[in-house]
Amino acid sequence: MFKKAVEAKSHQRLSGADRKKLRRTVRNRLPLLTDELLDTILPPKVEITLSKFQNRVIVYSIEGGCPMFFDIDGRGTEIFPTVFALWEAPEMLPSFMLKGGEVSRYIIGGADLMFPGILIPPQGYPSFSAGEIWAVKVPGNLAPIAVGCTTMSSEEALKAGLRGKALRITHYYRDFLWESAEGHHVPNAGFMEDVVMEDPAYIAPGSGEDILDTSASTGNEEDESALETASTSVADATNDAEEHVVGSMNELNLVDDVCATETNTDKQITLSPEEVDALLDQCLLQALHTTLKEKDLPIPGSTLWANHVLPCRPSGLTLDIKKSSLKKLSKWLQSKASGGMISVKEDKHKKEIVLISVNRSHPDYKSFKPEKKKAEVSESPGERSTSQAQSEKGLEIIEVYKPSIHNSAIFASVGEDKGNLYTASEATDVVFKYIEKENLVKPTNKSMVVLDPILCDALFKGAIKKGSAYPSEIHKKDVGSTFVGRMQPNHVVMRGGGEPVVRKGAVKPVQIMTERRQGNKKVTKVTGMETFLIDPDSFGSELQKKFACSTSVGELPGKKGYEVLIQGGVIDNLARYMVEHYGVPKRYIEVLDKTRK
Repeated sequence: MFKKAVEAKSHQRLSGADRKKLRRTVRNRLPLLTDELLDTILPPKVEITLSKFQNRVIVYSIEGGCPMFFDIDGRGTEIFPTVFALWEAPEMLPSFMLKGGEVSRYIIGGADLMFPGILIPPQGYPSFSAGEIWAVKVPGNLAPIAVGCTTMSSEEALKAGLRGKALRITHYYRDFLWESAEGHHVPNAGFMEDVVMEDPAYIAPGSGEDILDTSASTGNEEDESALETASTSVADATNDAEEHVVGSMNELNLVDDVCATETNTDKQITLSPEEVDALLDQCLLQALHTTLKEKDLPIPGSTLWANHVLPCRPSGLTLDIKKSSLKKLSKWLQSKASGGMISVKEDKHKKEIVLISVNRSHPDYKSFKPEKKKAEVSESPGERSTSQAQSEKGLEIIEVYKPSIHNSAIFASVGEDKGNLYTASEATDVVFKYIEKENLVKPTNKSMVVLDPILCDALFKGAIKKGSAYPSEIHKKDVGSTFVGRMQPNHVVMRGGGEPVVRKGAVKPVQIMTERRQGNKKVTKVTGMETFLIDPDSFGSELQKKFACSTSVGELPGKKGYEVLIQGGVIDNLARYMVEHYGVPKRYIEVLDKTRK
């Protein structure tokens, strides 16, 4: 779930009603969680921030940026506690105890938990159902290192001989969700410092020996047998180690190898307040030059810190505002504003500092030279060949736009080619480049843009009813979408390493329909597959073998394109097959089953 870095799309603070709803949802989801424990994890008077990520995951963080719960589907049905919340209240979840370091190194490397890696207690296997939330612990410690949901019930596990996948891990110690709290105040922060396992077999992530291939978590037989062998080999040693249980949670000991220890030592450099101040200034200037655009302004201080300043810190260093001379984010931003480089104001309603504008003619800004980030991870030959094989089968669809007669003057004014195709973000950058060039940001309200004749025509000419007055200003957040909506839609389709195909208009979805014919027989029709570079004849032959049924391909009457006809009601399986095998996004598949009442 958090093996790869994912950027947050938005941040917002929960209202009182939403806080109560979150508490109810968590209580219903976690039966062992009492009101006292919930108050410890989500203190009543502490602000809670909701962050929406690009993979649809929602993360709930308390004041200071520490994530406490995350919701996989965004609907509250699959909400999990983070390891930070489990460190505060380990008793909120039942837990599986690992057999030893040979198993735990796979878990903190991102693999799912297999049954042979679980230590069976003297009283026997606990009872559980499929889909329950369980934590994962190492021998000798109360602090969980991972959380996930069971893949089968205890009865099914016993019938299977206690083999196979026991727990689908959704979050684990040192994944990207854990790292997102780095630099913020977190509960039981002692767990994060010098985390060392007592068993020499434990290997820390990043040392080069703990990275488990994705196949290990998807049922690869070789990796499962390797994991089971490792689990069995350390069972006896672990049983002896259980006699020396560390009672205090502050003694979470995960022993790394020499490489990992040296790496941790490098990352834990102690900086003086003056050095932290200098590092903060450097990160702010780097963010102002590289990631923060005029269209992002005004921006809340917490969003500026999380999405722009923190990502610009040098690799291997922790950036903590509390270790600076000013101690608080608001005071630091106000000090930069007093120097004239930025302007800020306090949002009295949200009680938060907001960055309004940037003085890009300031001497400090002009003299700073931003660094160009280099690729941090180099792929091994095996990984490269795997990704290359995936890209050859992969489908890429890019929605692009061409300047129209309405807004071509904007492109000409800033020196951009009116005949080129632009993505939505590139087109938005063009209009904001024009706004900055003509100085159209309203002086008294930096979130508003004053409309001059050219920009007003580009956004609203022909769209306003006769007799209605044209607007004189527009909010910054509406400029980009309105401008892109006035351009001509196009799309580019690429499959594998083939040549890109450019087509006019928006992307037309694949249409899959099931209906009844004579004799009460079901047939399934597919149209529109050519949009995604799928050959109808080859596709029909492939479906004939896939579903073991008769298929035919014919031209659409009175239209361009072809129709594939499949004997039988395979509408659900066909849609899933097109997503998994051909990479067609779900949003571009329309399904209609006329046989259902």
